[in-house]
Amino acid sequence: MSAVYRVDLDAFARNLHRVREAVAPAAHMLVVKDDAYAHGLEPIVTRAVAEGVHWFGAFDVATGAEVRRIAGPDARIFVWLIGGSDDLLDGVAADLDLGIGDEALLHDLAGLRLDRPARVHLKIDTGLHRNGIRPERWDAALERTAALVAEGRAELEGIWSHISEASDADDDAARALFLAAREAAHEADLSPRFSHLAASAAGFARGEFREDLVRVGAFSYGIRPAGGPSEGELGIEPIAGLTATVTAVDAAGVHLDLGSLHGLPSSLGGRFDVDTPEGPRRVEAIGPTAAVLAPWTGAAPGDEIAVFGRGALYGVTDLAELIGTIGEEIALRVSPVVPRAFVVANA
Repeated sequence: MSAVYRVDLDAFARNLHRVREAVAPAAHMLVVKDDAYAHGLEPIVTRAVAEGVHWFGAFDVATGAEVRRIAGPDARIFVWLIGGSDDLLDGVAADLDLGIGDEALLHDLAGLRLDRPARVHLKIDTGLHRNGIRPERWDAALERTAALVAEGRAELEGIWSHISEASDADDDAARALFLAAREAAHEADLSPRFSHLAASAAGFARGEFREDLVRVGAFSYGIRPAGGPSEGELGIEPIAGLTATVTAVDAAGVHLDLGSLHGLPSSLGGRFDVDTPEGPRRVEAIGPTAAVLAPWTGAAPGDEIAVFGRGALYGVTDLAELIGTIGEEIALRVSPVVPRAFVVANA
């Protein structure tokens, strides 16, 4: 196939500087889960380090270890999907910060032989139920953590949580629980160095949620929130654009070498336009490996069409809103089979 996903690393760098400005004085934790939101982990992490990013959110231990290889020894790498004792051992070995949202993991940690203390960030469930220790079990978790710290098995580096970002009222209630959990840690003679609660949207819009770190993924890649402010209002720009090549022109229309298996949900068929040499044309149908566009005079095999993202009529969130989802889902649909091309100035 000739489709390609072009990632502009200079645009990415501009977004990083915008994020840093927006969340200051908190530090930006760049979230790089899912192959850096399908943009390519190694080039993204390499450029982020060059731009001064110090914290990375890697989701799972395997990704965290890969980020450590790319970023080197000075980066701080936070992971929060931890499956048990093996993940804990591997995470400590890779010098990762471990997000602990399950008391069972504290029990597992107590039984391990470690070469160094585990750097623990204890998660309070503030109502989202996306893992996290329930408030009624928080004191017990603090007691267990304090014992691990006293034994030299752990250092309590952080208190953290997720919020829904569904309404200000819900988020305010979640923050109140979070602050109470942090105060309880201090009362238990535990002194976490870092607090982190906000992700992209709250990190930009609500200063009181920023704490010490803000976990920003989507905005770093220029992906705006569904139903929210525009990229221009946020001061970010899409960093990637998906293009495809015309493979055939016949009575059915103009055929592109891109379908639902490579990045276009079939439910988008008939619902959006792409730009052509003769103006916008509707994407009329999307099959597993190809899409069909409304025809135009002069269309020929080899023509390159910007399908979505940077340089196209529709961004990932524009498409997402058409089918009731979020921009991240559209970005993550771009198949690993589609080559990534990384663009830098004067390269």
